[in-house]
Amino acid sequence: MARPTVYIETSFVSVLTARPSRDLMAAANQAASAEWWDKRRGAFDLVVSEFVVAEAERGNPDAARRRLDLIAGLPSLRTDAQAASLQAALIADGAMPESASVDAFHIALAAVNGMNYILTWNCRHIANAAMRPHIERVCRDHGFEPPVICTPIELMEE
Repeated sequence: MARPTVYIETSFVSVLTARPSRDLMAAANQAASAEWWDKRRGAFDLVVSEFVVAEAERGNPDAARRRLDLIAGLPSLRTDAQAASLQAALIADGAMPESASVDAFHIALAAVNGMNYILTWNCRHIANAAMRPHIERVCRDHGFEPPVICTPIELMEE
C-alpha cells in the first residue's frame, strides 16, 4: 500500500528551521514541528513545490540555507495549466483573498497533484477553519479532491 502524500508548505519549513524562540506559542510550534519531522515524516511521501523553494530562498542567507537544506532532495511540483486555473478560481470565487495568491497556488498544486495533506503553520490563509469549507468547495467544483489542510499537531497520530 502506498504511503500518504504530504505537501510541505513553506511556513512549516520556516518554523522547523528557525532559531529557538522565546515566544511561548512560537516555541510550542517549533517543538511540534521537530517532533513531527523526527517521528512521523517517515510515514509519508513528502513533496514541495517551486513556490516553497522560491519562498525558502528569501530573507536572511543563513536562515535560507537552513530552509533549503531541509527540503533538498524532496520532489518539487511545478505549475501547470490545471494548477493555474484552480489557483485563479480559488481567488475569483472568494475562497482566498487576492493578496494570498501564492497561498492559493500551494493549495491548487496540492489538489491538482492528488496530495493527501498540506502541512502548514499558515493559519491565516491556508489552515483556516473559516476558509476551509470554501476552499474545499472550489476544489471539488473544479474536479479535484482537496487535500486535508493541517498543522503538524493534527498530523501527529499514527
